[in-house]
Amino acid sequence: MLIKPSASIRQNYNEIANLCRETGEPVYLTKNGEGDLVVMDIEAFARREKMLKLREELIAVEEDRHAERIGITPDELERHLDAIIDEVENGK
Repeated sequence: MLIKPSASIRQNYNEIANLCRETGEPVYLTKNGEGDLVVMDIEAFARREKMLKLREELIAVEEDRHAERIGITPDELERHLDAIIDEVENGK
């Protein structure tokens, strides 16, 4: 976890932006010693959003399975998940 004072975003925007891009990690900004904002690279954000969407879909499928609701076949699920993983890995 990278932590910087909030003033650094105003004073060192390019440094913070480069840090986000190079590490792929969010930078936590503090104000008066307390957490205030989180800044991250747009590509890292997009990957994180896609992974969250995948997790939501997996949870929904698992809930359906436990409730014995009819869903897609395991082969259909595998193809769907492979497509999502490929999308996340290749940034499509």
